[in-house]
Amino acid sequence: MKSDDHVGVSEDKSVPLYSHEKDHGIRTSSDAEIGHGSIVEGETTKRGLKARHAQMIALGGTIGTGLFVGSGGTLAKGGPLFILMAYIILSVLVLFVVTAITEVAAYLPVSGGTMSYYGHRNVSNSLGFAMGWLYFYSLGILVPYEITAAGLVIDYWDSPVNIAVWITIFIVVIVGLNILPVQYYGETEFWFASLKVFMMIGLLILSFILFWGGGPKQDGILGFHYWKEPGATTTFLRPGKTGRFIAFVEVIVLSAFPFTFAPELLVVTGGEMKSPRRNLPKAAKRYFYRLVFFYIGSVLAIGIICPFNDARLTDGGVGAKSSAFVVGIADAGISGLGSVINAIIITSAWSSGNSFLYMSSRSLYSLAVAGNAPKIFTRCTKQGVPYMAVAAAALFSPLAYLNCASSGSVVFGWFVNLTNTSGFISWICCCIVYIRFRKATAIQGLDRSDIPYRSIVQPFGAWIAMVAFTILTLINGFDVFFPGRFNASSFLTAYVGIPLFLCIYGVHKAFHWKEDWAIPSREVDLHTGIDVVIANESPEEVANTLAKKMHGWLT
Repeated sequence: MKSDDHVGVSEDKSVPLYSHEKDHGIRTSSDAEIGHGSIVEGETTKRGLKARHAQMIALGGTIGTGLFVGSGGTLAKGGPLFILMAYIILSVLVLFVVTAITEVAAYLPVSGGTMSYYGHRNVSNSLGFAMGWLYFYSLGILVPYEITAAGLVIDYWDSPVNIAVWITIFIVVIVGLNILPVQYYGETEFWFASLKVFMMIGLLILSFILFWGGGPKQDGILGFHYWKEPGATTTFLRPGKTGRFIAFVEVIVLSAFPFTFAPELLVVTGGEMKSPRRNLPKAAKRYFYRLVFFYIGSVLAIGIICPFNDARLTDGGVGAKSSAFVVGIADAGISGLGSVINAIIITSAWSSGNSFLYMSSRSLYSLAVAGNAPKIFTRCTKQGVPYMAVAAAALFSPLAYLNCASSGSVVFGWFVNLTNTSGFISWICCCIVYIRFRKATAIQGLDRSDIPYRSIVQPFGAWIAMVAFTILTLINGFDVFFPGRFNASSFLTAYVGIPLFLCIYGVHKAFHWKEDWAIPSREVDLHTGIDVVIANESPEEVANTLAKKMHGWLT
């Protein structure tokens, strides 16, 4: 038996999710009773994701049209230097978030756990409640976004079939995959992500060849020619240095979309991953390569092979027609790759929609077992699929049909702005959860050997990321405040996520006003369920844990 197939002992044992002291409003449970409700024995999610599933999902799980197509429009807004700088900055900030939440999740990777669960356990019930509903509706909205994108991308081939037909097909397949046992989701995502990863590697290699003048129509080394003509940067809304600064800020805001909710996917899969204390840190470490090679490498490549002022980036059409990779490859005299790239862009959108529905449904399931959503959403099949939660999350999917009556680009802009704000808020909350967890481990004197993963960039990385994403939350959609650019719909979609989140948090806090704003560090529960988690690990992980403890005792 391969090491990633080890389940350890009794994988069906339930770990009590919400088990704070009574004065925090949540009851402790050692059996099937969880939170304010109860789970029928056996009706829990199962650990069906293997190590290779989790690691490939970490590499390419949520890479979608934002990187393959949307990056072209972002390049046009600021130029190659600004988009490269923006992606480097965001990659560092996202890496701070990834390392923080991996430390929290790898310590207690409970079945069905999400970042909202860790918010409940380490900060407060109100924060966990607000985070859970934020994930449910934001991730649910991203599903029709990706479905809409996939439907539009098909028009690259001038398909005579109405887009509503394609939307219907995508909805049926995505929902169908999420109803199947989680190992089928993992296997599907493994191959979807593999396609994306192999295509990205191929595009990067081809871009390197074009850099040295290897295209049929190239008569010399291309190098950084487009950084000189038309230039490395451009202006936005204002001329001169002011316009360049505005362009840089706009590019940072736009560049955040391809990263949205990608770190949280690691935590959600950790809840249904085999041997998560061993495999979750491995997946997190591979995330660094994803950021460097696929995100930063991609925008460096498109800035080299494609000029930012090429009209095709903004009005070239749908799908691969607006992809900076396709524009640059076509200019080099290479034909025939457009359809191949477009096909993989479709699978990327399909894959991302699949992942977002998975995350949205697990967020609702986690809320339900905490008593913060109707108990019906805790129901699972014998294979561990929370089918009622999946059905509820799937109700967002028909929003994709709005594209049949409205401009696709307008719908695209609405979703980008709304999910950008939600993503920033999520990352701020993730940093708060980690900071409280780190303080609790220090105050309670938790042994270093008990924590499977700890990054050298923490806790400073979490503080930096929290401040940075707070600023980005406030400036998201800033361009609507310039004279002549104010638009009610753009303003609402850019900022409605802030009052909505605060409202959800405030309502819960009003009904639980006697609870502490934050659980005192000495009272944070770092121990309930840890024995079950360790027991369910693979024999190798149990042996490693014991070895670390022995080393600590002897020294």
